[in-house]
Amino acid sequence: MNFNTADIAQEFATTSEKITRGYEVLHEIGDVEVGTTPKELVWSCDKIKMFHYTRDTKPKSTVPVLVSFAMLNRHDVLDLQPDRSLMKKLVDEGLDVYIMDWGYHNKSDRYLTMEDYIDGYMNDAVDFLRKRHKVQKIHKMGICQGGTFSMIYASLYPEKLKSLTTYVAPYDFSSTKCMLYKWPKYIDVDAMVDAIGTIPGEMIDGAFGMLKPSMNVSKYISLIDSLDDKDKMENFLRMEKWKSDLPAIPGEMYRKYIKDLFRDNKLIKGEFELGGRKVDLKNMTVPFLNVYATEDNIIPNDSTRNIMNMIGSKDKKEYPFPGGHIGVFVGGKSQKELAPAVAKWVVEKS
Repeated sequence: MNFNTADIAQEFATTSEKITRGYEVLHEIGDVEVGTTPKELVWSCDKIKMFHYTRDTKPKSTVPVLVSFAMLNRHDVLDLQPDRSLMKKLVDEGLDVYIMDWGYHNKSDRYLTMEDYIDGYMNDAVDFLRKRHKVQKIHKMGICQGGTFSMIYASLYPEKLKSLTTYVAPYDFSSTKCMLYKWPKYIDVDAMVDAIGTIPGEMIDGAFGMLKPSMNVSKYISLIDSLDDKDKMENFLRMEKWKSDLPAIPGEMYRKYIKDLFRDNKLIKGEFELGGRKVDLKNMTVPFLNVYATEDNIIPNDSTRNIMNMIGSKDKKEYPFPGGHIGVFVGGKSQKELAPAVAKWVVEKS
């Protein structure tokens, strides 16, 4: 193999210049902000909060929309930056949007259960909006784990919802295509919860990172080409800031989530119970929009799509998004096509 010394020297010089410029760009940027779309706190209970995205114009629908994200990461990824904000786009498209903030948990929260979050906080937030807007039903949206929780909620309280929209949510955990679904079957979650109480977010994030180990390497290699581009660097830093913000998970909630859903797949089997009540998916009769990412490497497509034949809703629709799990929230196609389509569907169901 022949190496051209002049080419190698030139490549080294170019890379050195980019690194030097990247150092200067980082100093110019300083801290980056996420979640900048204007919103106000309207409700809170314990560490749970609900915010309302403010708007200058009347919404196209007078029925509010309540969004719930997963508990592992912060909901800021839904409002990463002005031109990559699912929440801002939904507001711009005419929806009256509220979002739940699960907060940051510590050891004092270890005994909070899934019942506390779904029958308690989520149901109380829904009732608050019904009273605030003087309506019998609201629209519900859930993302990833928040979508699973919202599906359970809709099966228990269909009389309180106008519609349900979920994005890349796991329902059927029988898939053998994803390592994330295999590991929990061999984990002693009881020993884990009993020993440490609350589950560190970093521990769960490590499992996600192992799904595609090369990603952490490749993203830093590709970053070299963007070191001298301030806009691209700011985008990169916003995403990294969000990814590193990892709240702990209350132990008892995690215990049931892993054992009943990931391990025993009780929801899709019709065996899942919450607060002593059987969660019958056939009771989920509200209009349903199921968004899944065709290239999702975290939640297999069949895990999301298999819910369609299990629910009782006659008005149900799938939206295959051409991209990955995170792209549903921050991708350009999400802003141009997905958010407007979802908003239009929700308005039609109002």
